[in-house]
Amino acid sequence: MREMNHLDSSKIAFIVCTNNDEYMTECRTYIEALNVPDGMDISIIEVHEASSMTSGYNEGMHSTDAKYKIYLHQDVFIINRDFIFDLLSVFESDESIGMVGMVGTPYLYKNGTMWYGIRVGNYYKLDQFRKAGQVPKFIPLKKCLCEVEAIDGLLMATQYDLEWREDLFDKWDFYDVSQSFEFIRAGYRVVVPGTDNSWYIHDCGIINLDKYDNERIKFLKEYDEFMGMRKNDTFDETKQKTIQRIKECKSMDSEPMNKLVSLIEKISD
Repeated sequence: MREMNHLDSSKIAFIVCTNNDEYMTECRTYIEALNVPDGMDISIIEVHEASSMTSGYNEGMHSTDAKYKIYLHQDVFIINRDFIFDLLSVFESDESIGMVGMVGTPYLYKNGTMWYGIRVGNYYKLDQFRKAGQVPKFIPLKKCLCEVEAIDGLLMATQYDLEWREDLFDKWDFYDVSQSFEFIRAGYRVVVPGTDNSWYIHDCGIINLDKYDNERIKFLKEYDEFMGMRKNDTFDETKQKTIQRIKECKSMDSEPMNKLVSLIEKISD
C-alpha cells in the first residue's frame, strides 16, 4: 500500500481501461463537464491494451500520485455535475472510508454473485425498472450512506492505494468484488452513498460471462475467511444477515435505516 502522505490530496484521477474510441470520447466529455473544486487538479488516464482489468488499473494507479482515484468503465457517463464535490464529502466524512461505489451489497450472496443477493444504490431509471418488477432484489438508496461488503465495478472511487489482485484475477471479472474485500481486509470501510437522482448512466449492453464462473471459483477460494461460513445459507438467512449489517452501519440515521430494512423484509427469493 502506498503511504498516504505520498498521495496528493489536491489531485483526482479518472482511470479507464478502454478499447472503444467512441465510448471513451463520450466518457471523457462527461468528465470534462464536471464542476471542479478550486485548487483541485483533474486528470483522465486512459489505459489501452490492458490484459485484464486488474493489470490495467494497477498501471493507471501507479502512473499518478492523485489521492483520489475513480476507476470507471468506458461506458459510464457521469451526469451529476457536482459528482466530485459529493464524492469528496463522503471521503472527508470519515478517514476509515477507503472506497466508494454506486451499487453494492451489504452481505455478499454465498456463491459470490452479487445480483443473486440484495443490492443497494441508485442508477438511471431504477424506479422505472422496479415498478416493472425487473429488479426486485435491488433496493433504492436515498439520503444516507450504507456500508457494504462489495461494490459493482462500473465505478469504484478510492482515497487510498491498494494493489489490484492481478496475480489472481487475470481476466475481466471479480476484480471489483476482490478489491472490495481487499479494502475490508486492510481495515477500511466500503460504502455506497444514497442519492435522490442517479449520478451516472451505464450504457453496458450485453455482458460477456464466458470466464465468469472460473473467476468466481477463484474468488471463493481466496476469500474463504469471509465466504466459507455462509456457503450453506438459505436466501432467508442471507436476507436476515443483510438486515443485520444495515443495522450495524454507523453512517446511517434511524429513519433511512428503518425504511431500508422495511423494503428488504418484503423481498422474497
